[in-house]
Amino acid sequence: MKYISTRGQAPALGFEDTMLTGLARDGGLYVPESVPQMSTEEIAALAGLSYEETAFRVMRPFVGDTFAEDEFRAIIARAYAGFGHAARAPLVQLAPNHFLLELFHGPTLAFKDFAMQLIGQLFQAALARRGERVTIVGATSGDTGSAAIEAFRGLDNVDVFILFPHGRVSEVQRRQMTTPSEANVHALAVEGDFDDCQAALKAMFADDAFRDHVRLAAVNSINWARVLAQVVYYFSSAVSLGAPQRRVSFTVPTGNFGDIFAGYIAQRMGLPVDQLVVATNQNDILHRCLGGQGYHKGPTVPSISPSMDIQVSSNFERALFDAYGRDGGAVAQLMDELKSGGFDVSQGALQFLGEVFASGRASEEETLATIAATLKDSAKLICPHSAVGVKVANAQRDPAVPMITLATAHPAKFPDAVERATGVHPPLPPRMADLYERSERVTRIANDLTAIQDHIRGHIAA
Repeated sequence: MKYISTRGQAPALGFEDTMLTGLARDGGLYVPESVPQMSTEEIAALAGLSYEETAFRVMRPFVGDTFAEDEFRAIIARAYAGFGHAARAPLVQLAPNHFLLELFHGPTLAFKDFAMQLIGQLFQAALARRGERVTIVGATSGDTGSAAIEAFRGLDNVDVFILFPHGRVSEVQRRQMTTPSEANVHALAVEGDFDDCQAALKAMFADDAFRDHVRLAAVNSINWARVLAQVVYYFSSAVSLGAPQRRVSFTVPTGNFGDIFAGYIAQRMGLPVDQLVVATNQNDILHRCLGGQGYHKGPTVPSISPSMDIQVSSNFERALFDAYGRDGGAVAQLMDELKSGGFDVSQGALQFLGEVFASGRASEEETLATIAATLKDSAKLICPHSAVGVKVANAQRDPAVPMITLATAHPAKFPDAVERATGVHPPLPPRMADLYERSERVTRIANDLTAIQDHIRGHIAA
């Protein structure tokens, strides 16, 4: 299995190098040269299997011979051993033919744990074998950072620096990043928004001298291994509801387009997906683009669903690559135009995207109302991101087709919004009950690339 860049100017790599490299040298994102297919019989055979065995069967074709079968199974087992639910990603029914996929039973109570816990184990195995050390830098709107720090804290071969927008994440999200005491993890509060953090990350990858000096690696959803890990729960949930004999739809609250792109890969692999619905909050650039208005950045408006407060959805580049017939030059041109504020999508590419993705948005008021209604009607407390998904799903779904809405975070990660909507303050799980009492360790830093790079150079292990 080889991986190629969406911008067409970087060498093709195998799985291990793709994972450790993260962002391609030409600034593009790696995608598989071809998508492996699962037959109807192979998908049907997933019924009743553990999540770990499903993960092995779905991901194995993408990994190739990077890991032996027994080694890969052991890596998967270690990745999910700390989850708080035996099913790992259980389904809960909200209404007739509408289901919630709970993706918040991992160590940091968010869907990012599914990918990050796995990628931590994959990195550790690969780096130990190579005798190498890397510096991971990530940008987060909240959940990726805490999941990365949790996955890599204390590991021997990795230094981790997470950039997050100062004052624009929830207190729980911040404390999950700033309270770990291990010397190899560093939380950097950047004076800016998420797009500023993401721009700094991409600039660091574009600086070859810096990149090589610190042996830079990425675990944002620009890393293909992150997307791959998320493909698994599309299969596990769909099979639980009758796939492949029965088509299933998904609604995905998304800002950076990684989670919904994983659903697209599952569909390309052969999973019979009826609808893939993109759900956005008031920062609705994806919804506007899919509606034919082009991809044009506006101001990022803070919301009660902060992990979706994004104007530059990195993984959308992967979808554009397919929409433009895998023409790396065309994608590179679009990304150049984005630096100046945005671009229009060609009619052919828009038609391609429209055949794959539907979309909708939820305002702040609609999000709060959906949190309240879901508790009243279904006795289920949900976070504001999940509420964006539920609201959009209710507007989009075909009652004859099962709809699975992804519940991306535990309500206790956003207690203020949940309490405002319902009057109920969601408690943290017992294992995290002392989170507000732990001491914090964080560096507040200017939105300045040189300052960030100097800080990283000065704090990596020798």
